[in-house]
Amino acid sequence: MLLKDLPKCPVETTLKMIGKKWKIIILRELLSGTMRFGELKKAVSGISQKVLTANLRQMEEDGLVTRKFFNEVPPRVDYTLTDVGYSLASVLDAMADWGEGYRQFLKLLEKQNKKASALKD
Repeated sequence: MLLKDLPKCPVETTLKMIGKKWKIIILRELLSGTMRFGELKKAVSGISQKVLTANLRQMEEDGLVTRKFFNEVPPRVDYTLTDVGYSLASVLDAMADWGEGYRQFLKLLEKQNKKASALKD
């Protein structure tokens, strides 16, 4: 990615880097440390091998992930977040906090709706 290719808005830049559903989930998994491709595939349920590969390649190109190939039998590939990738932890933490708050909001809303329904009956 070149600087000239990035949007002027910093929020748009962040979304360009992690805006796809799978990238955020891959980042979440890699925050716990280096993982092999197979481990990532299992951890990110519902992702196809093709989509995982494409996302990891893009993340590597963007400087978020490093890929280390081991010439063994069978071949082994490890993926690790770069320092730039790890710097997104606070973004994911904020998203998790917001998501949890929203879940609590919905719980309260459902409780209120049940009470309102019970009073009508």
